[in-house]
Amino acid sequence: MSAWLPTAPCTPRGCVRTTAGLTAVPLAVLRLTAVLLLVLTGVALSPLGARIPAGAVRRWSRAVVRAAGVRIRVTGAPAPGDGGLLLVANHISWLDVPLLAGIRPARMLAKAEIRTWPVAGALAARGGVLFIDRDRLRALPGTVARIAGTLRAGQAVAVFPEGSTWCGRARGPFRRAVFQAALDAGVPVQPVRIRYRDATGAPSTAPAYVGDDSLVASLWRVASTRGLIAEAELLPLIAPGTHPDRATLASAAGA
Repeated sequence: MSAWLPTAPCTPRGCVRTTAGLTAVPLAVLRLTAVLLLVLTGVALSPLGARIPAGAVRRWSRAVVRAAGVRIRVTGAPAPGDGGLLLVANHISWLDVPLLAGIRPARMLAKAEIRTWPVAGALAARGGVLFIDRDRLRALPGTVARIAGTLRAGQAVAVFPEGSTWCGRARGPFRRAVFQAALDAGVPVQPVRIRYRDATGAPSTAPAYVGDDSLVASLWRVASTRGLIAEAELLPLIAPGTHPDRATLASAAGA
């Protein structure tokens, strides 16, 4: 693995705590079954691609989050539905992906390793995910060019510029490269702040998917935690032309 890859200090043992009450095992199993059925439905319908209405994608994505036992709370105004848009958010959990898609369907930028995930990998590939090979620094300019081309074509692209998941108690700096695509395409950037809370309203790290955590362990932790809330705060658009370079644009979005 290359030394330039972004990493977070967060680990399951050091950072992740189930801060809300636990649900009964049968309910947790029921939730996971519902999530799996929804994902399989998505895989079956994914060959339809762009023919699936955006509204249906939003409803399906929200259903995945809710099936896991997580309530959704969205504040702020989404960008208009037409034209290219770079959607950037902090990254805590696998839940971030359906959460964002439930607000504004977009082509996701994801690490190439996700292709190998059971079921979810096939869904991502068929759903138009833009994959980035993080082990090959020389491939980065090509990835930026593909993102810019997608944005110029009037599509939205969703990116987690931290490059790694954090537990939610802290976050990493936004990496600059993807912001070059927004500059090249001349499209706005909309930052999104993601948080997770427990049933009492206190911040929760239970949904965090960090370090050497396994996807199965994270899925079970989410499904077995009572009263989780996923919050997405849509922040004001950063208009094209307001920042001269990718460094200042990344800093403004991260702030």
